[in-house]
Amino acid sequence: MQTILEVIGIVFLWIGIGFNVIGILGLIRLPDIYTRLHATGKVSTVGVCSILLGAAFLMPPAALKLIALAIFAVLTFPVSTHVIAAAAYRAGVPMRVFSRDDLDGQFTQIRYKEIEDEAHPATVNFAAAEAPPGD
Repeated sequence: MQTILEVIGIVFLWIGIGFNVIGILGLIRLPDIYTRLHATGKVSTVGVCSILLGAAFLMPPAALKLIALAIFAVLTFPVSTHVIAAAAYRAGVPMRVFSRDDLDGQFTQIRYKEIEDEAHPATVNFAAAEAPPGD
């Protein structure tokens, strides 16, 4: 019985490693931040959860903690990916030229201007700037 659990655990570990390698390749090969986030966000969730489940099979005393971590990963990884993509979009990070922009006009692009701090002249602060008319 112990051998079967070890084999199942090792299979889950290798599946997780494979998904993480695919995510790394997507991060390297894809052109812009949005497609890179799509590749890494989807793949890292499955990869990490698979590694955690494999570790749960290999270490039964810690299985409850590892499954709780997997559930936490399933709930938080997609949210963090979405937040990063939304921040990039609002900051005006360009998409690849032939990408379709479904959010065009939905959000106000945030532009920043540098303001000098008189108390600390070596420090540069950023404040939201007004968008120029017609932009």
